[in-house]
Amino acid sequence: MLKFVTFNIRCDYNQDKDNSFCFRKQEIEEKLEREQPDIICFQEVLPHVAIWLKETLRDYYVVGCGRSRELDGEQVAIAFKYKSFNMISMETFWLSPDCFLPGSRYAEQSECPRVCTELVLEDLSERKVFRVLNTHLDHLGAKARQLGLSQILRKLEEERYFAGIPVILAGDFNAEPESDEMEILREHKDYVNLTEGIGSTYHGFSSEEQEESIDYIYVRNGEKTGFSCTSVGKWKDRKGSVWLSDHYPVCVCLEWD
Repeated sequence: MLKFVTFNIRCDYNQDKDNSFCFRKQEIEEKLEREQPDIICFQEVLPHVAIWLKETLRDYYVVGCGRSRELDGEQVAIAFKYKSFNMISMETFWLSPDCFLPGSRYAEQSECPRVCTELVLEDLSERKVFRVLNTHLDHLGAKARQLGLSQILRKLEEERYFAGIPVILAGDFNAEPESDEMEILREHKDYVNLTEGIGSTYHGFSSEEQEESIDYIYVRNGEKTGFSCTSVGKWKDRKGSVWLSDHYPVCVCLEWD
């Protein structure tokens, strides 16, 4: 079984009072220790949080880079258990017309550059290879989200390096399932939304249910092998007023076919 999580960890500028990262990080560490996910796609990882993840998740490699021109600032990081997987390749590309220019972006988006972190991993127990992509789409521009998703899917369609292997695409898309910008994924029938029907994934540190389902895990099976999903869930843990994040981490369990 492969336990896979997407987790918007919430950018830490000490702005959230009781839910600032300094108060949440112990709960996060304890939750990850209990759950033991194999792969975690983190969004909104600031540099000091990236350091904390690398120091805390001792059984994992944590990879990614900052999205700015100087490669600092927020990143979308992927953590994976290094004893379970061999990393064949790692790439960060910018969602922009010039995808390998750090800090670049589409004219239609906010001032924030957006990136995608991509890994090709070998499952050492199964001796099977697959691809993982983690992204965080723009929070303001619907057109930018559409362009970003189109760019990612186009890159996957044109991929010649380990072409035809299974793909897991995850992250915070900042878009509802029925939104116009998600139409391109609805049209790609080979991409299966494992989080369909899961309900709200963003709560904003409020116990009142929000109507924002914006965190996703998609799977595209390969030409010769693929995944079956055996369970899907949200981590709703809270200790008093302290949450894991302002999003619910979403967890799926996968079995190789």
